[in-house]
Amino acid sequence: MMPITCIETLHLLGSRLEVQTIQPQVGSSAPTLVFLHEGLGSVALWRDWPTQMCARLACAGLVYSRQGYGQSEATPDVRGPSRSENGQRHGRLLPDYMHREALEVLPALLRELGIERPVLLGHSDGGTIALLHACQHPVAGCIVMAPHVVVEDISVQAISAARQAYEHGPLRQRLAPFHADVDCAFWQWNEVWLSDAFRPFDIRTELHRITAPLLAIQGEDDPYGTMAQIDDIARAVPQAQLLKLPACGHSPHKDQAEVVSGAVQAFLHAL
Repeated sequence: MMPITCIETLHLLGSRLEVQTIQPQVGSSAPTLVFLHEGLGSVALWRDWPTQMCARLACAGLVYSRQGYGQSEATPDVRGPSRSENGQRHGRLLPDYMHREALEVLPALLRELGIERPVLLGHSDGGTIALLHACQHPVAGCIVMAPHVVVEDISVQAISAARQAYEHGPLRQRLAPFHADVDCAFWQWNEVWLSDAFRPFDIRTELHRITAPLLAIQGEDDPYGTMAQIDDIARAVPQAQLLKLPACGHSPHKDQAEVVSGAVQAFLHAL
């Protein structure tokens, strides 16, 4: 049976967030699966994959759009100076934006919804956020797809190409249906990644704190990162399992859907 899904707006830390909850039609003792989207992602851009995974695993799920993405509240003055007003974030993202999401926003969201010891499933930026959260908070497991633990030249080159495609190509038009404010979504991600201040971003020394089971997945043809990302995870986290996928780009759950779904299912069944 397909789970019951509900999308609502939740007020959290001064902003309105788009939140999708997924509930199995029969009771389940499995931990909640929390989906953390990529740098240009949203609830809608996951499409039906979270629902399909929760049905396959007979577990509850949580999907949300970070501030400035999807139908969540746009970030005011997104290309202006970064500041906080009445608890809400204004202006461009700072280099520690993934730490803030992992250590402030996500814990507050989980407390609000009464979710304890979830399994985190993050893609790209969401994968990094999952790792950072697992460094300091109890989780039942952590699954990351195409995460970033350090800034590589290949990442900067791909993100520079994305800016060209957004300003002069079809990228803006393709993204617009998935974000209430597509310019906010794009520029807050693109500008922080291409800033000089972000180049030293490196969380490798933090990863040794992860004690939960961990599965890291990387495509061999990912234009945004190399195998060094998950190899570095494995060096810091002895219990990490690695899945390296040929003929796979930046979105393993799309490019190799059945392989990834099967690996996630096997990983969770072993918990």
